[in-house]
Order: sequence, then structure tokens, then C-alpha cells
Amino acid sequence: MNKEIVAKRYALALFQIAQQQQLLDQFESEIRVVQQVFVDQPDFFAVLTHPKLSLEKKKALIKETFAALSAPVQNTLLLLLDRHRIGIVEELADEFIALANEARGVAEATVYSARPLSEEEKQALADVFAKKVGKTTLHIHNIIDPSLIGGVKLRIGNRIYDGSVSGKLERLQRQLIG
Repeated sequence: MNKEIVAKRYALALFQIAQQQQLLDQFESEIRVVQQVFVDQPDFFAVLTHPKLSLEKKKALIKETFAALSAPVQNTLLLLLDRHRIGIVEELADEFIALANEARGVAEATVYSARPLSEEEKQALADVFAKKVGKTTLHIHNIIDPSLIGGVKLRIGNRIYDGSVSGKLERLQRQLIG
């Protein structure tokens, strides 16, 4: 079965538990921590998938590493380990975060700019574009891209809003050629 499909199922189950227990924010922050560990520590994943290490030792490692996490999140990780699906943790985290954002009316946005944006600039962008995409809030992640020359390029899901100088120059070039 496809990794994304399986990840969606586990994420949905964990999301439903989070809603029932009214701990959506806590679960989301815990899932982000787990995802960060798997991204930053590829050796950790390698240990969890090593064939010579017993399942009991792998479970003990999960329990020890993520001892501060809530029982449902820990149990999800242990279940993934039992079913040899620990490789979908990053996809599961992405799906869970997407479900949590959808429930809150929040969207994730990536803003590319020639220089770092101030908090006021980020908030102004969030306010304007949240309305455009029908969300209450935008969480903005700023990426510096000097090739933009000036302005910003904003990506929300699969939509791109290009207000950069380089984007305007490209559009002008296409008009002059065409």
C-alpha cells in the first residue's frame, strides 16, 4: 500500500483521538517533535529499522526517547514499529498537521523574499492572504532567496502568488517575446 495512504489513515486515527480528548494542540506539538527527531537524526531511523536489533529493544528505545510524549502518540509510534511501518513517521506528521490546520482554519505558507521579513511584515502578509484563501490564520515560514531581487513570492498549498521583481521581469519578458 502507498506510504501516503497509510500515513493518512494513522494520522486520521490519531487526529480523532486528539479531538476526543481535546488535546489537538498538545498532540500537534508532540508530532512536530517526533518529526524533527526523524528528520534531524537519520541514524535513529537506521537503528529502528536494523534487522539484528530485537523488536523489544526497538520498543524500549522509542519509549525512552519519547518518554515525555503523551500515551496515544507513543502508542502510535509503537504500533508503527510493530507493523514495520516506522518509515511513514514523517508523512504521518505532515498529514496530522494538515488535519489539525484544517480543523482550526489555518494554512501553512512559505514566503520567499530577498531579505528576512520582520514579524510585522509576516503578520501583514498573513492577514491579507488568509482572507484570499478562506482561512482564519496563516502560519508563515520565511525562506531567503536573493534571486528574487525584491518583493515576495508566497506559496500556500499548491497556489503561488508571485509579487517578486524577478517574477515581474519574467512576465514582462514573455509579453515582449510573445
